[in-house]
Order: sequence, then C-alpha cells, then structure tokens
Amino acid sequence: MAALQGVFPILPTIFDAQGAVDEAGTHGVFEYLLAAGAAGVVFPGLASEYDMLDVEERLHLTACIGRWNHGRVPFIVGGSARTLDDAVRLTRAGGEAGAAAAMVLTPHALAGDSEGMAAFFTRLGAESGVPIMLQNAPPPMGVGLGVDALLALATQVPAIAYVKEETMPSGHRITALSERAGGAVQAVFGGAGARYVLDELARGAVGTMPACEITEVHVAMLAAHAAGDHEHARVLFERTLPLLSMQAVFRWRLTKAVLLRRGIIECEHVRAPGPALDAWDRRELDTLLARIADLLPLDVVPGRPQRNPA
Repeated sequence: MAALQGVFPILPTIFDAQGAVDEAGTHGVFEYLLAAGAAGVVFPGLASEYDMLDVEERLHLTACIGRWNHGRVPFIVGGSARTLDDAVRLTRAGGEAGAAAAMVLTPHALAGDSEGMAAFFTRLGAESGVPIMLQNAPPPMGVGLGVDALLALATQVPAIAYVKEETMPSGHRITALSERAGGAVQAVFGGAGARYVLDELARGAVGTMPACEITEVHVAMLAAHAAGDHEHARVLFERTLPLLSMQAVFRWRLTKAVLLRRGIIECEHVRAPGPALDAWDRRELDTLLARIADLLPLDVVPGRPQRNPA
C-alpha cells in the first residue's frame, strides 16, 4: 500500500432544503476536491456531520464514493460509530469501496480502559481487514489519549497504521510521536482544520485533513512547503488563517456557506447543531473572501467552467 500523505480534505455531506441527503450535490463536491489536487479524500468525518447520518446513509454514501472515485485517489473511510458492531460494518463497507484506511475515534465508553480499547481496535482491524487511522481527538469528540497511551495502543494493535492527532497542543504530540513511534505507526496527520498545519509539518506530520472549502489553497500551501519554499507556504497560511478561525466557530455552516458562494453546492442546509451565521457574520465572511479573492476567486472553481460571481 502506498504511503498516505498530503492534503486529505473531509468531504461534507450535502443535504437538500428538506434535510435529505443530496447525492448529486455531494458528488459535485467530491469532484471539486479531486480537480483541486487533493491527495485523497476522507468520508465521513466530523466535518461531514457523520453523527447526524444513520448507518444506512453512511453505507450508501460510502459505496457511492467507491464508484465515483474508482481508485483515482486514496479514500479514507470514517468508521467511528456508537457500537463496535456498527464500526465493523462501516469500516468493512469502506474496504469494499476501496478505502486505504479507516479513521476511527477512540470510544468514550472505553476511556481509561486500556485493555478494552485494545480489544476494540483489535477486533475492528481483524473483522474489517482495513488499516486503522486512530483519530486522537479531545473530548467531547474523542478521548484524547496521551502519547504514552497512544503508542502503547498502537504497539499492541498492529492494525493501527496511522494517527490523526488533534489533541492540543497537537504540535508537541506530533513531535513526540515522530520521535518515538518507530514502527508502531506509519505516519501522523494533523487535523484541527489546518489551523496549525505549518507547525505540524515542521514537527513531522505527513499531511493534513481540513474541511474542504479552500482545498486548492491547502494543496498549494503543502506543495510550497514540500518544495522548500517555506516563505510562500507561510504567506498562504497567514492569508487564509482569518477564514479558518471563523470556520472554527461555525464549522460545517461556514464550509457550506463558502461552497455555496463558489457555486459548488446549491443548498447550505445542515443537520448538526451549532451557531448559525447572522447577517453580520455573512458580511464578515464576504469581507474575508474578498481579501483572498486572488487565491480563491468565487467565479473560478477547479474542474468547472468559469461563471459570473453572484
């Protein structure tokens, strides 16, 4: 299996105005990500509103991604679920759709139970046959394992091949994992919306898994960093950070608001709870997008004909 690295955006779930899954809309975002140069795609993650989807919706969309992708880029399936049986079912479905790995949160119910945690991931790996990416997110999303506990778990469970480190300070943890993991894990990715991506890359992360609304800019940023042009990478990082800071507050609503402005989706409906953008927020978003219009023009979207901006 080829090593996973680079920009792996989280594919959002697109809904229609009635709240039903919009398969065509989700496919449109998927094609945008590939045209923008994403090294791979993750679905479903937190930015996909995964916990607002039922198991059947997740299984259906996972199969769709397998058909849409047809092996063009590595696909990482989200296998986090309320029960181990569902996690196995979802991860196995990802494998059938061609997933290179399954990203799975540490279960809340097993916090502090190292043997139970090891048993969970051992069975998940054995019954799904898919390499595991341990998503080490802090509460309330995950458990937020310490470095020692994470390395002990990865050593005990060979199926754990990757780590997505999101517990703060993520940079310190990525340094420790890079220095101490040895053969316990193949690689470490950063997350947290790419708000710390340059620090994470400098400390040994091989890639990032952000929300998807500025994928082409993240691709250019990591390409510049890989080429040794750290100054240009930092310019891109600093120019996009205000938008990513706003995304940290409004999450999937901000992502979909940007995708709607770019003409990539037709409806910004979300199922997940959280603050909605008011009129002041929308004006602020327009201002932030205008200030990076040379990097992210609203009328130019990779893989699509140029349009007249709204």
